[in-house]
Amino acid sequence: MTPLGVASAGVAGGPPLRSLRPVPPTVDSRPVRGADAPGQKEAPVEIRVHATRMSLSDSLRDHTTEKIGHATRVLDGAETIDVEYREERNPRLADERYRVEVTSLVRGHVVRVEASGADERSALDFAIDKYENRLRRMKERMVDRHRRPGEKRLNEESAGVEESTDHALQIDRVKRFVVKPMTPEEAALQMELLGHSFYLFLNADTDQYGVLYRRRGGNLGLIQPQ
Repeated sequence: MTPLGVASAGVAGGPPLRSLRPVPPTVDSRPVRGADAPGQKEAPVEIRVHATRMSLSDSLRDHTTEKIGHATRVLDGAETIDVEYREERNPRLADERYRVEVTSLVRGHVVRVEASGADERSALDFAIDKYENRLRRMKERMVDRHRRPGEKRLNEESAGVEESTDHALQIDRVKRFVVKPMTPEEAALQMELLGHSFYLFLNADTDQYGVLYRRRGGNLGLIQPQ
């Protein structure tokens, strides 16, 4: 398990550990219509496409905008979507030479996925598959929350984290962030959308910090102070 406050794990509320990065001058930013409820006017979604350590052709940029715009139909409410291409120039990573990271703000939640492939378009296809799956899970969780109101106990079976290591750990990265209050259910949804194994948040019910983590069986545990 990644140490608390370290590396790339998600942190509660507001901006995620890494917020949507500022768009450099060369980035193409185009408004695209997203999916809204039937009979309502579709809201524009700003899609930003850029690249690191590689050039980005107009055809790839247009293809990316079209594919991402289509993916937003799974769940309406996306405000901005940032797509970054990156080339890994390592001969041993030929099958993962190109990486695509998609970061979006959807209904106040940050959804982030990353995928790699032997070429740019296959990497994009893998990333979009993950992105659509995250949106579907988010939609299902929202529907379930409306159907089954009430508090859910997330840590009934566990008193602590079950993993340990014998070797010394080194902190090589520190993240600073703004924390906003949220319920454990909202924190669980945000952790799932970010694809992380644990999540630090400020519990709106107790006004204390808590840590959600994924247990070996797939359920969630909640660590909170006494």
